[in-house]
Parts: sequence; C-alpha cells; structure tokens
Amino acid sequence: MAHQPSLFPEFGDTTIDCPPPVSVVRPLARSTTSVRPQPPDPAWTALAHTLPRQLRMGTSSWTYPGWAGLLWDGDYSETTLSKHGLAAYARHPLLRTVSVDRNFYRALSASQYAAFAAQVPDDFRFVVKAPSLVTDALVRAENGRGQQTNAAFLNAGLAAQDFILPALEGLGHKVGALVFQLSPLPPQLLARMPEVLARLGRMLAALPALRPTAPDGVFAVEVRDPAFLTPDFITVLRSVGATYCLGLHPKLPPIGEQLGILRALWPGPLVCRWNLNRVHGAYGYEDARDVYAPFNTIVDPDPDTRLTLAKAVAGTVGRGQNA
Repeated sequence: MAHQPSLFPEFGDTTIDCPPPVSVVRPLARSTTSVRPQPPDPAWTALAHTLPRQLRMGTSSWTYPGWAGLLWDGDYSETTLSKHGLAAYARHPLLRTVSVDRNFYRALSASQYAAFAAQVPDDFRFVVKAPSLVTDALVRAENGRGQQTNAAFLNAGLAAQDFILPALEGLGHKVGALVFQLSPLPPQLLARMPEVLARLGRMLAALPALRPTAPDGVFAVEVRDPAFLTPDFITVLRSVGATYCLGLHPKLPPIGEQLGILRALWPGPLVCRWNLNRVHGAYGYEDARDVYAPFNTIVDPDPDTRLTLAKAVAGTVGRGQNA
C-alpha cells in the first residue's frame, strides 16, 4: 500500500492498494480459429470490484503471444490473436478499454470497427488513434524520415471521412477517446506554432460531434513536441471541448509537469497513453521493444510515474469524471 498527498489537493488524499504480482504458468498451444481467456487471478477480480466504473484501463493492441498464461489460456500466434483475441482480452476484469493503434498506419472501415465492437461488453470503450495522414506534417519514408510536406495535415474533411465517421458508425456508444497524436513537427513549423495551433483549432471545431452517438466520447490531442505545451494550446483545446492526452514519453516533460494542463481544462476526463519509459531516451522505442519482449513481466518499473498517474486518476474519477 502506498500513501502520499494528492496532486490535486482539492480532491483529497488517495490511497492505492495493489495485489501481489501474478505468476505466469506456461500453457499448451491452442486453436488457430478461436482464443480462450486465461481465468483471471482472484486478486485481480477482487480489485476490479473495488474500482470506480468511470475508470477504464487497457493496453495498446491485444496481439501479444507473450500474454499466454496471463490473458490467453494457451499459445496463440499473433495472427490468431489479431483476429480472435479481443474477446478474450475484454474478459479480463481490469481491462475495460484498448487502444486501436493500427488505425494510425491505415484507416479502418466502419465494418472493421463494428467487428471489434461486437467482441466486447457493453461498457467497454475504445481509444483510437487518428490516421497519420492527418496527424503528421510530413510524408515519411518507411524508415520514418520525412520526405515532403503533407498537404493533408490537420485536414478536417479527411479526418471526418477517414476517422471520425467510420469510428462512430462501427463502434457506436463504445467510442471512448479519439486521439490525434501529432507527430514531431519539422523545424519550419515549430517556428510557426501560432499558425499550427490555429489550424488545429479549425480542424477540431469542424469535426462531427461525438456525444449524440457516444456519450463518453472525447477528442484528445497527444503531442511529441514540448513546444505545444503552452497557454495558447490549452485555449484551443478548451474552445472546442477537446482534452489533452497525457503523453508519458521521453520527448515530453515528466507527468507531474503536464498535469497543469488538465487542471486548466478542468472539469473534464483524463486520457493518458503511457508509451515509453524515460530510461530509454527519446528515440529508444525499438531498443525497448526488444528488451521487453515477450511483454509478460515488468522489466523497468517506474513506481514514481505510476503513483503520480494513479493519484491523478483517483482525483479525476473521485469528482465524477471519466479516466
């Protein structure tokens, strides 16, 4: 049990209890046409019953074979998990959301979203990343290097057509946060941040409303450039009813230095994507991926960030907002 003063003093102190780590029992290989869930540890089930319903935790994707014995009852291929693993994932008592990151690389259709929605419970919510077509200022080569200016950057029409409308049609009320993760800007745009913010505001203001279809739906903006984190950025988000997605990534300040943005946008939901431990540096994703595989144990604990985030979540849901 850990106890520290709340980061949001007006919400009061928070106490966070965590059950002991779950041991992984390596199971046998299973079917290639269905995925059966691993029965959850009773400690996790008991914990889930104590958590507020406004809190939804989850992961990025559900396709990791290394979760055998944690989420799956056997060894399954990544292909099998991609097609059939979501239903088993959603059976875990602590996993009530998932981030659909694949949409960043290629826009999904309404029917694909509908297939996802059909596999999860009614109170499950999806986090979906916008296609890079509208969130990256550059057209990039396969190695990630920018090749030319992207004329579709922050284009409201494309964002609505290729992202918002298909997600709403397919996921319906199960839409949670639709995240615009803005890729690192080239120097020429960083030098013209007021223009970028104005463009961002125009796009967000022109998007179809989420709430008539998805009462929990929210537009969230995640960035990779600290230059965004200004009062003008907050003004843009507030003016269109969007929120800031806490980005736990080495390219950004630590979480404690980002929470002021959420205070300025209060009241509102908390959306967070924990992308990369700071020990790996701003460009250490590939190295971290190799170290962490098969993703079935905590390799680099970050208790300070975890506790700070837990306290922020507790303060948010304690006042009736989603997180």
